[in-house]
Amino acid sequence: MTRATAVRAVLAVAVLLASVFITLTMSPRLGLDLQGGTRIVLQARDTATVEADRETTDRTLEVLRQRIDSLGVSEPALTRSGEDRIIVELPDVQDPRQAAEVIGRTAQLTFHAVEGEGTDQPEEKTPAPESTTDPESTTEPAPDSDSDTDPDSDRLTLPDEQGRLLALGEPRLSGAGVEDATAAFDAQGGAGWTVSLEFRKGAGQDWKKLTGEAACHPAGDDRRRVAIVLDEKVISSPQVDPSVGCRAGLPSGATQITGSFSADEARDLALLIKGGALPVPVEIVEQRTVGPTLGAAAIDASAQAALIGAAATALFITVVYRLFGALAAVALGAYGVISYAALVALGVTLTLPGLAGFVLAIGMAVDANVLVFERAREECADRPTRSLRSALTTGFRKAWSAVADSNATTLIAAGLLFFLGSGPVKGFGVTLAIGVVASMFSALVIARALTEFAANSRFVSDYRGVNGIARPGAVRTWLVRKDPKLFRKSARWLVVSAVLVVVAVAGIVVRGVDLGVEFTGGRLVEYSTSRPVDVETARDSIAAAGFGDAEVTTAGDGDLSVRTGKLDNDGEHALRAALAEEGGETTKVRDELIGPSLGDELRRNALIALGVAVAVQLAYLAVRFRWTFAVASVVAMVHDVILVVGAFAWLGRPVDGIFLAALLTVIGYSVNDSVVVFDRVRELWGANRRTPLDTIARRAVLQTVPRTVNTGMGALFILAALAVLGGDSLADFALALLIGIVVGTWSSVFTAVPGALALERSAKAPPPPAPGKGKGTPRGKARAARRDPLDNGARV
Repeated sequence: MTRATAVRAVLAVAVLLASVFITLTMSPRLGLDLQGGTRIVLQARDTATVEADRETTDRTLEVLRQRIDSLGVSEPALTRSGEDRIIVELPDVQDPRQAAEVIGRTAQLTFHAVEGEGTDQPEEKTPAPESTTDPESTTEPAPDSDSDTDPDSDRLTLPDEQGRLLALGEPRLSGAGVEDATAAFDAQGGAGWTVSLEFRKGAGQDWKKLTGEAACHPAGDDRRRVAIVLDEKVISSPQVDPSVGCRAGLPSGATQITGSFSADEARDLALLIKGGALPVPVEIVEQRTVGPTLGAAAIDASAQAALIGAAATALFITVVYRLFGALAAVALGAYGVISYAALVALGVTLTLPGLAGFVLAIGMAVDANVLVFERAREECADRPTRSLRSALTTGFRKAWSAVADSNATTLIAAGLLFFLGSGPVKGFGVTLAIGVVASMFSALVIARALTEFAANSRFVSDYRGVNGIARPGAVRTWLVRKDPKLFRKSARWLVVSAVLVVVAVAGIVVRGVDLGVEFTGGRLVEYSTSRPVDVETARDSIAAAGFGDAEVTTAGDGDLSVRTGKLDNDGEHALRAALAEEGGETTKVRDELIGPSLGDELRRNALIALGVAVAVQLAYLAVRFRWTFAVASVVAMVHDVILVVGAFAWLGRPVDGIFLAALLTVIGYSVNDSVVVFDRVRELWGANRRTPLDTIARRAVLQTVPRTVNTGMGALFILAALAVLGGDSLADFALALLIGIVVGTWSSVFTAVPGALALERSAKAPPPPAPGKGKGTPRGKARAARRDPLDNGARV
């Protein structure tokens, strides 16, 4: 055993032990789409006097945090996203109406003197709605121009808690002066539930003055009341106690609001007073609710798909590569433990797309092993007498370039998903990136250490049918025997690809792309009913309730999916009640609300993400390869994107954020396949500079087809399991990737290579240098660089 092998073995054991410890002692952070709950995205808006920048958004977040904490939600999470957005995550909250109502109160909390009974309500002072749960709805202070034209613009006429109109004076105190507001039960004094107020130092003097002026009026007079107004709605208008003398007022800390409050009413009033002042208005631009059963089902389905797919992949590579394939399967299991431990240790929030990415990465993790084993098979075929260890070492060395480039393109796709994606799609990008790094470690450290140990065994070396790489595979043998002239007329393959693109574009034009609610705005709710309800009956019931424009379809195992335009939380409750009349107990499984402005933004960002993906991949390939190879690879990539979108158009499947994640993954996979082919073309062309390029390309394709097929099979096993077991949540994701892998495999051979041949006919650049003979490399050093690692240089 060499020193390098020993180092790899020790490193592998250390990483595995640490991973097992983390797996057993730490739990993953589940996103709301897996654990169930509500996610609300708020957009801060500018006012005439305050700009919604990072500072004001942070202050708004803290006020909202106080409100949410008072709701009693378990472990809520509030974070700022960008400069002016706030993400609120409420685990286990299935009916977000109360949370949305409390969050949505955006106007300044103010305290007013009551000037008497109101006689009329001015039209321009119509009370605003209780909340802003509708997307795109905001409550903003009146423009300054109103106060310039109307001297009484600060005076309101509003109904009190019983509906009586009160004439209110100008605001004397704002909610910013409230230090604390608490609800408590006064058993000793017999006052029942009360709300105690504490004011900051300066505001306490203002409050004392306001209550002292009100105390100058007789008991029972409306003018002895103080009105607390939020969102132009009187939330409380208590009388000043008769024991308070004129001009004496109530000091801060000695103020109690009493009344016939229930416990919930007292807590809500304290909550609104304490957290009523937002620095800037906010609007709900996105709201998603996922039932706990849907998340649990997704976790179970993903776990089953991972186990079945991983077992099928391990069995496949064991059959193909015998003992070394079995060792690669062991490394694949180690990859699963390491990548899971990395996710947990880094505190990555595991979302539904992220879970799918974790499962998918298991199938893609065998790629590096397949590349190495195929190169080792070639070395054994070229020099049958060489040792197994020597062939394996050369296979690792020669496969390194293709392994590095293919994984780099996948990391680029993962980075684009993280930086340009939104919500759960970011989690998919993080999971995919961790999976790529972990797969590189498992292949180049763990699998290499295991196979090098095995290669040192005399039994494994002597019995070539056991190790799996000493003899060429069946696919390679068949291709060598047939030697098909693939690119004698390469233009015909480009014609076939062009026809496929035309068919896909026809589907996009004729059938149209069914954009999901995420890109169009609106609301999509999925319900489960205790009694079966057909679509027509459900549609009639919903239309009778006043939702005639709602689209009703089936989802999952007998569930109903309802998609509408603008629908607030109260409307959703009425819609659910209408379904319950026909279906009995009706449970909300999933709920997505996207505002129109956010839908436009997400649609625009999706196009930007695709454009950036094409540009970044082109730039990387242009640096690593000839420009002709780079352009041909990107053309094949665009070809794959169009075919996947066209297939979804013909099938009538929705295009949403998860589909975008699948599409960006297809881009990485497509470029990955093309990189492997062109890496071999570059190597063969440099070693045979006088050979025609079409012959070089044919040889390169025939040599890399076994790798492409074997790697594709690993991913197909996983995706097939996800498509069958994943349910509606993951079926479209798996379907998009299944189509993408098939067309990506096709295009890497029959689109990218013919395209490169066509471009090379007009290119004037010389062939690439031979391996080891780069610019400025002396001949002797090049020869030394190619020497077998186990060759000491001695000659007889």
